[in-house]
Amino acid sequence: MNPLLDVPDHPEPYQPRSGQRGSGFLTEPLTWGTTPSATVGPYLAIGLTWPDGVWAAAESTEGAFWIRGRVFDGNGDVVPDAMIETWQADPDGRFPSPEDPRGAASYPGFRGYARSATVDPPGEYGIFTLKPGRVPDGDGGLQAPHVDVSVFARGMLDRVVTRIYFADEADANAEDVVLRSLPDDESRATLVATPSADGYTLDIHLQGERETVFFAV
Repeated sequence: MNPLLDVPDHPEPYQPRSGQRGSGFLTEPLTWGTTPSATVGPYLAIGLTWPDGVWAAAESTEGAFWIRGRVFDGNGDVVPDAMIETWQADPDGRFPSPEDPRGAASYPGFRGYARSATVDPPGEYGIFTLKPGRVPDGDGGLQAPHVDVSVFARGMLDRVVTRIYFADEADANAEDVVLRSLPDDESRATLVATPSADGYTLDIHLQGERETVFFAV
């Protein structure tokens, strides 16, 4: 035996293995406590935003603009710790992804993907991008130009998914299979961004009378 270690030849266990029934360490029915995956809050912000996250298009890209808006909860209060994630086609209606069945596209100054936190100013998001082109709808037609949006926020165990359309694409919007599937103009309006001084504006309402249309995906 190593003289530096004072270990008996047959040491007694310090304690039974914890978690083993009958050991004295698990005498009641097993229950699960809350874990980070069930307590959405401060964990949400860690590693999800990037310094250049708002730039779906490079700052100097010709024709690029801002899409801005606020995120509201069911009480009508702004949500100061949400995150907006967007994904979209380029102006030619192609995606910078190998999963595009037509092949990955590469449009100068454009990556198609953006993330914006609603921290500063509180409750507001903004992404800098290009207007997407029309993409196939799977039934032989074309979808109207739109941006796919995921919203992450406190109190939500999973994201919610919506879209941003554009008010100045009225003809294309009238043909869009998704917009036509909605029951009325009021619900469609929750997805349509209106022109602003530097691009477009659309607020997102997570609940309440003005709740944005969200999709099951």
